[in-house]
Amino acid sequence: MKAKELCKIISQEAIAKDIYSMWIASAKIASKAIPGQFISLYCNDKSRLLPRPISICEIDAKKGAIRLVYRIAGAGTAEFAKLVAGDEIEALGPLGNGFPIDVAKGKKVLIMGGGIGVPPMLEVAKQLDADKTIICGYRDETFLFKEFSSLARLWIATEDGSLGIKGNVLDAVTEYATDGFNLSADIIFACGPTPMLKAIKAYALANDIKCYISTEEKMACGIGACLACVCQSKEIDHHSNVNNKRICKDGPVFLATEVEL
Repeated sequence: MKAKELCKIISQEAIAKDIYSMWIASAKIASKAIPGQFISLYCNDKSRLLPRPISICEIDAKKGAIRLVYRIAGAGTAEFAKLVAGDEIEALGPLGNGFPIDVAKGKKVLIMGGGIGVPPMLEVAKQLDADKTIICGYRDETFLFKEFSSLARLWIATEDGSLGIKGNVLDAVTEYATDGFNLSADIIFACGPTPMLKAIKAYALANDIKCYISTEEKMACGIGACLACVCQSKEIDHHSNVNNKRICKDGPVFLATEVEL
């Protein structure tokens, strides 16, 4: 069950160009959150009415804290980037459906993240009790490299080729397989931009791999009321009575075969 609370900033730092890591104290949210969920952060500048959805990167239930890693994308996130330890911010969460960690227990899993879809995969990797391989794709600068590399085998792809394979996450799969590495899997967990997820879905279908994807979309309310963040689905949604799914409420994580990309 989601909770709304005024949270204190524990720490914040820039970890790459326009990428910030923020730890906030939120005992209620941290006690309920699962990998793949997100929270809505409210601006202190009340002229910005809508909250900003940010995926949960790490969960520390014992300390009652969550970590958010986000990119400055506009005025709201630029405001968040100015916050320092001791400041307060209003948050609502946890929101949405996360990854079904239990279905992958003991199996071979590919964890794939691209761009700002990389951060939510960190808690997935931490909690997943499986034979896991992580593939992260970046435009240029990498982040969370040390955290991921401490958890499992990590492969990197960058668009400019500055680190790892030049290309995207599927290019990395192809390249490393050519080099003799077995990147087969029973399940794929992925988060990233729509073109990446579309390609991963096609790869999973072609190789008979069960695939769960976390979709990205601009949101308004964040709780499923406004229908601003819908995606096409194979089944009729009982809320809207059309072939749509609300990413904030029914997702952001879906079985890849449930949705059209």
